[in-house]
Amino acid sequence: MAGRTVILAGATGLVGREILQRLLADPTVIAVHSLGRRKPALQHAKLTSHVVDFGALPAMPPSDEVYLALGTTIKVAGSQKAFRAIDYDANLAVAKSALAAGATRLGLVSAMGADSNSKVFYSRVKGELEDVLSKMPFEGAVIARPSMLVGNREALGQPIRRGEMLAAALGKAAGFLIPANYKPIAASAVATALLSTVPSANGRTVLLSGAMRGAAHAPP
Repeated sequence: MAGRTVILAGATGLVGREILQRLLADPTVIAVHSLGRRKPALQHAKLTSHVVDFGALPAMPPSDEVYLALGTTIKVAGSQKAFRAIDYDANLAVAKSALAAGATRLGLVSAMGADSNSKVFYSRVKGELEDVLSKMPFEGAVIARPSMLVGNREALGQPIRRGEMLAAALGKAAGFLIPANYKPIAASAVATALLSTVPSANGRTVLLSGAMRGAAHAPP
Protein backbone atom coordinates (compact mmCIF):
# COMPACT_ATOMS: atom_id res chain seq x y z
CA MET A 1 0.00 0.00 0.00
CA ALA A 2 3.02 2.32 -0.11
CA GLY A 3 2.93 5.32 -2.41
CA ARG A 4 -0.83 5.91 -2.14
CA THR A 5 -2.48 8.96 -3.69
CA VAL A 6 -5.84 9.86 -2.17
CA ILE A 7 -8.79 12.08 -3.05
CA LEU A 8 -10.75 13.52 -0.13
CA ALA A 9 -14.01 15.45 -0.41
CA GLY A 10 -15.19 17.34 2.65
CA ALA A 11 -11.88 17.94 4.44
CA THR A 12 -13.27 20.98 6.29
CA GLY A 13 -16.02 18.95 7.99
CA LEU A 14 -16.05 17.15 11.32
CA VAL A 15 -14.99 13.71 10.06
CA GLY A 16 -13.20 14.97 6.95
CA ARG A 17 -10.80 17.04 9.03
CA GLU A 18 -9.87 13.96 11.04
CA ILE A 19 -9.38 11.90 7.87
CA LEU A 20 -7.15 14.59 6.39
CA GLN A 21 -4.89 14.82 9.44
CA ARG A 22 -4.41 11.07 9.51
CA LEU A 23 -3.73 10.81 5.79
CA LEU A 24 -1.05 13.48 5.98
CA ALA A 25 0.59 11.69 8.91
CA ASP A 26 0.55 8.32 7.12
CA PRO A 27 3.98 7.50 5.61
CA THR A 28 2.35 5.25 2.98
CA VAL A 29 0.43 8.23 1.56
CA ILE A 30 2.43 10.40 -0.82
CA ALA A 31 -0.28 12.84 -1.95
CA VAL A 32 -3.72 14.01 -0.86
CA HIS A 33 -6.03 15.97 -3.15
CA SER A 34 -8.68 17.80 -1.16
CA LEU A 35 -11.88 18.87 -2.94
CA GLY A 36 -14.16 21.47 -1.43
CA ARG A 37 -15.89 24.79 -1.76
CA ARG A 38 -13.08 26.27 0.34
CA LYS A 39 -9.55 25.24 1.24
CA PRO A 40 -8.84 23.56 4.56
CA ALA A 41 -6.81 25.72 6.95
CA LEU A 42 -4.15 23.04 7.18
CA GLN A 43 -1.15 23.25 4.87
CA HIS A 44 1.21 20.38 4.15
CA ALA A 45 3.71 19.32 1.50
CA LYS A 46 1.56 16.30 0.61
CA LEU A 47 -1.65 18.31 0.33
CA THR A 48 -3.07 19.90 -2.82
CA SER A 49 -6.31 21.78 -2.16
CA HIS A 50 -8.78 22.18 -5.01
CA VAL A 51 -11.59 24.72 -4.67
CA VAL A 52 -14.23 23.28 -6.95
CA ASP A 53 -17.76 23.48 -8.27
CA PHE A 54 -19.11 19.99 -7.58
CA GLY A 55 -21.44 20.39 -10.52
CA ALA A 56 -18.50 20.72 -12.92
CA LEU A 57 -15.52 18.90 -11.43
CA PRO A 58 -12.16 19.04 -13.21
CA ALA A 59 -10.33 15.83 -14.09
CA MET A 60 -8.50 14.41 -11.09
CA PRO A 61 -4.88 13.18 -11.07
CA PRO A 62 -4.25 9.40 -10.96
CA SER A 63 -5.40 8.17 -7.56
CA ASP A 64 -5.74 5.00 -5.49
CA GLU A 65 -8.52 5.80 -3.01
CA VAL A 66 -11.33 8.29 -2.49
CA TYR A 67 -12.97 9.34 0.78
CA LEU A 68 -16.36 11.04 0.71
CA ALA A 69 -17.06 13.13 3.80
CA LEU A 70 -19.34 15.78 2.34
CA GLY A 71 -22.47 16.34 4.37
CA THR A 72 -24.85 18.91 5.79
CA THR A 73 -28.28 19.15 7.36
CA ILE A 74 -31.52 20.34 5.82
CA LYS A 75 -31.54 23.23 8.31
CA VAL A 76 -28.08 24.42 7.26
CA ALA A 77 -28.64 23.73 3.56
CA GLY A 78 -31.94 25.61 3.57
CA SER A 79 -34.07 23.11 1.66
CA GLN A 80 -34.36 19.45 0.78
CA LYS A 81 -33.15 20.24 -2.75
CA ALA A 82 -30.03 22.00 -1.46
CA PHE A 83 -29.38 19.17 1.00
CA ARG A 84 -29.60 16.57 -1.76
CA ALA A 85 -27.25 18.60 -3.97
CA ILE A 86 -24.51 18.20 -1.34
CA ASP A 87 -25.16 14.86 0.30
CA TYR A 88 -26.06 12.98 -2.89
CA ASP A 89 -25.08 14.86 -6.03
CA ALA A 90 -21.70 16.21 -4.89
CA ASN A 91 -20.56 12.95 -3.31
CA LEU A 92 -21.58 10.98 -6.39
CA ALA A 93 -19.79 13.42 -8.70
CA VAL A 94 -16.56 13.00 -6.73
CA ALA A 95 -16.90 9.21 -6.77
CA LYS A 96 -17.30 9.23 -10.56
CA SER A 97 -14.32 11.56 -10.98
CA ALA A 98 -12.16 9.41 -8.69
CA LEU A 99 -13.14 6.24 -10.54
CA ALA A 100 -12.14 7.88 -13.82
CA ALA A 101 -8.80 8.79 -12.20
CA GLY A 102 -8.13 5.14 -11.40
CA ALA A 103 -9.25 4.95 -7.76
CA THR A 104 -10.05 1.35 -6.81
CA ARG A 105 -11.33 1.83 -3.26
CA LEU A 106 -13.84 4.15 -1.67
CA GLY A 107 -14.77 5.21 1.84
CA LEU A 108 -18.06 6.97 2.58
CA VAL A 109 -19.26 8.78 5.69
CA SER A 110 -22.98 7.97 5.69
CA ALA A 111 -25.33 7.89 8.69
CA MET A 112 -27.07 5.46 10.99
CA GLY A 113 -30.45 4.51 9.57
CA ALA A 114 -29.50 5.14 5.94
CA ASP A 115 -32.09 3.35 3.81
CA SER A 116 -33.23 4.15 0.29
CA ASN A 117 -36.74 2.98 1.24
CA SER A 118 -36.99 5.13 4.35
CA LYS A 119 -39.89 7.53 4.77
CA VAL A 120 -37.47 9.98 6.39
CA PHE A 121 -35.99 12.21 3.69
CA TYR A 122 -32.55 12.48 5.31
CA SER A 123 -32.18 8.72 5.73
CA ARG A 124 -33.57 8.04 2.26
CA VAL A 125 -31.03 10.29 0.54
CA LYS A 126 -28.20 8.69 2.51
CA GLY A 127 -29.45 5.26 1.50
CA GLU A 128 -29.82 6.20 -2.15
CA LEU A 129 -26.21 7.36 -2.21
CA GLU A 130 -25.03 4.13 -0.61
CA ASP A 131 -26.96 2.11 -3.19
CA VAL A 132 -25.57 3.91 -6.22
CA LEU A 133 -21.99 3.87 -4.92
CA SER A 134 -22.25 0.14 -4.19
CA LYS A 135 -23.06 -0.51 -7.84
CA MET A 136 -19.96 1.33 -9.09
CA PRO A 137 -16.96 -0.83 -10.07
CA PHE A 138 -14.72 -0.12 -7.08
CA GLU A 139 -12.77 -3.14 -5.83
CA GLY A 140 -13.72 -2.17 -2.30
CA ALA A 141 -16.31 0.21 -0.85
CA VAL A 142 -16.51 0.89 2.88
CA ILE A 143 -19.60 2.63 4.23
CA ALA A 144 -19.44 4.14 7.72
CA ARG A 145 -22.82 4.61 9.39
CA PRO A 146 -22.04 6.54 12.56
CA SER A 147 -24.61 7.31 15.22
CA MET A 148 -24.60 10.83 16.65
CA LEU A 149 -21.19 12.37 15.98
CA VAL A 150 -19.16 14.03 18.72
CA GLY A 151 -16.53 16.63 17.90
CA ASN A 152 -15.61 20.29 18.06
CA ARG A 153 -17.81 21.98 15.47
CA GLU A 154 -17.05 25.46 16.84
CA ALA A 155 -13.40 25.04 15.82
CA LEU A 156 -14.62 24.49 12.26
CA GLY A 157 -16.88 27.52 12.28
CA GLN A 158 -19.94 25.26 12.18
CA PRO A 159 -23.09 25.77 14.24
CA ILE A 160 -23.40 23.62 17.35
CA ARG A 161 -26.02 20.91 16.90
CA ARG A 162 -28.21 20.69 19.98
CA GLY A 163 -29.01 17.04 19.30
CA GLU A 164 -25.33 16.13 19.36
CA MET A 165 -24.82 17.95 22.66
CA LEU A 166 -27.76 16.16 24.25
CA ALA A 167 -26.62 12.79 22.91
CA ALA A 168 -23.10 13.33 24.22
CA ALA A 169 -24.43 14.26 27.67
CA LEU A 170 -26.74 11.24 27.71
CA GLY A 171 -23.87 8.99 26.62
CA LYS A 172 -21.77 10.12 29.57
CA ALA A 173 -24.59 9.80 32.07
CA ALA A 174 -26.12 6.51 30.95
CA GLY A 175 -23.81 5.09 28.31
CA PHE A 176 -23.91 1.63 29.84
CA LEU A 177 -27.65 1.44 29.01
CA ILE A 178 -27.26 2.38 25.35
CA PRO A 179 -26.53 -0.33 22.73
CA ALA A 180 -23.06 0.05 21.18
CA ASN A 181 -24.32 1.03 17.74
CA TYR A 182 -26.47 3.84 19.18
CA LYS A 183 -23.96 5.46 21.48
CA PRO A 184 -22.52 8.82 20.35
CA ILE A 185 -19.22 8.34 18.55
CA ALA A 186 -16.22 10.64 18.14
CA ALA A 187 -15.52 11.85 14.61
CA SER A 188 -11.93 10.74 15.14
CA ALA A 189 -13.09 7.14 15.69
CA VAL A 190 -15.01 7.18 12.41
CA ALA A 191 -11.95 8.48 10.56
CA THR A 192 -9.68 5.87 12.15
CA ALA A 193 -12.04 3.03 11.28
CA LEU A 194 -12.34 4.09 7.65
CA LEU A 195 -8.62 4.56 7.19
CA SER A 196 -7.85 1.17 8.70
CA THR A 197 -10.41 -0.60 6.49
CA VAL A 198 -10.50 1.08 3.08
CA PRO A 199 -6.93 0.42 1.82
CA SER A 200 -7.41 -3.37 1.85
CA ALA A 201 -11.18 -3.52 1.33
CA ASN A 202 -12.77 -5.97 -1.08
CA GLY A 203 -16.45 -5.84 -1.90
CA ARG A 204 -18.90 -3.83 0.20
CA THR A 205 -18.35 -3.33 3.92
CA VAL A 206 -20.69 -1.49 6.29
CA LEU A 207 -19.28 -0.21 9.58
CA LEU A 208 -21.63 0.61 12.45
CA SER A 209 -20.65 2.67 15.47
CA GLY A 210 -19.91 -0.28 17.73
CA ALA A 211 -17.38 -1.73 15.30
CA MET A 212 -15.85 1.67 14.56
CA ARG A 213 -15.39 2.45 18.23
CA GLY A 214 -13.69 -0.92 18.67
CA ALA A 215 -11.39 -0.32 15.70
CA ALA A 216 -10.35 3.04 17.11
CA HIS A 217 -9.22 1.40 20.36
CA ALA A 218 -7.61 -1.68 18.80
CA PRO A 219 -3.81 -1.94 19.03
CA PRO A 220 -1.94 -0.96 15.85
